[in-house]
Amino acid sequence: MTQAPTPTADTVRRLARSLLQDSGKGGGGKGGGADSAAGPDVRPAAAGAGPATWWVGTRHVLRLAPDREASVRRRRELRLRDLVRPHVPVALPSAVAHGEWAPGLFCSLDTRLAGGTGEEHTVSAVGEADLAGLLTGLREVPVRQAETLGVPRVSPRSLEALRRAAAEAAGRLAEADEFDPDRLNQLTPPAAVQLAAQPGTAVLVHHALTGGHLVVSADGRVRGVLGWDAAVVGDPAEDIAGLALAVGAPAAVRAATLAGYGARPCLRGLWLARCDSVLHLAEALTGRTTVPPPVPRARLGRAWEPIMLERVTDFGRADDAR
Repeated sequence: MTQAPTPTADTVRRLARSLLQDSGKGGGGKGGGADSAAGPDVRPAAAGAGPATWWVGTRHVLRLAPDREASVRRRRELRLRDLVRPHVPVALPSAVAHGEWAPGLFCSLDTRLAGGTGEEHTVSAVGEADLAGLLTGLREVPVRQAETLGVPRVSPRSLEALRRAAAEAAGRLAEADEFDPDRLNQLTPPAAVQLAAQPGTAVLVHHALTGGHLVVSADGRVRGVLGWDAAVVGDPAEDIAGLALAVGAPAAVRAATLAGYGARPCLRGLWLARCDSVLHLAEALTGRTTVPPPVPRARLGRAWEPIMLERVTDFGRADDAR
């Protein structure tokens, strides 16, 4: 595979100016958020985000695909956002212009959505209703149309296999005094079987509902959702799990319940998140990931927040609605 070049601020500025001119917005003035005739002000969107993602002025974000596989996903994402947008109550970025930033490598200049992230702001009760609308809308997106765009269909994960892996990781965390492995005993092997994904429930799944992909205003409303290139057709519990890691288990389950999901998919999502959180922290502590330990620690804490539903649900009689 050809090594992608590393873009500098100067090369990104020239690329952004060209894309803005191609879009008819020009390279200066208010439309591009420029600070000089040389082109718009550019900077990495976040620590560690560059050189893949750059703020361009105050109104745009430039995303550079690092390889050809990512280029395919990013091209598909532009079409998928147009398909999803009418079904959800939150904003999605719009592409102002797109092209190639290196031979065979896709780039898109998107509108910047106003607001902070789910890591910076706590989602309010009204924000939970926004998330419920998101989950409802994803269920309404025609699956066949999504697949026609190239969105892959993936099989549900085995919760029992994930439970066993998490139990092994929990032992390592216990040695580091990071986690009590007895907490995982709440999910017994029979319960993991009861919480298997049900046939015929596949929907469009965002599959990357991290705090960084939620655009949240200071009042706790969820104003937008980013990061649609990871979308799949599959298990809706994966998005419930993502929300549990991002905004906490109680808020995630309340949002899913408002969206019409019953006890089984909610509890499945909860335990997917809890097992994932244990595995992710173990990987961070052993250096198997570049994510610093405080991030998975925070996600583990959110996923393991207690919820009333797990206290009152009989796994054998769990509501299978949706």
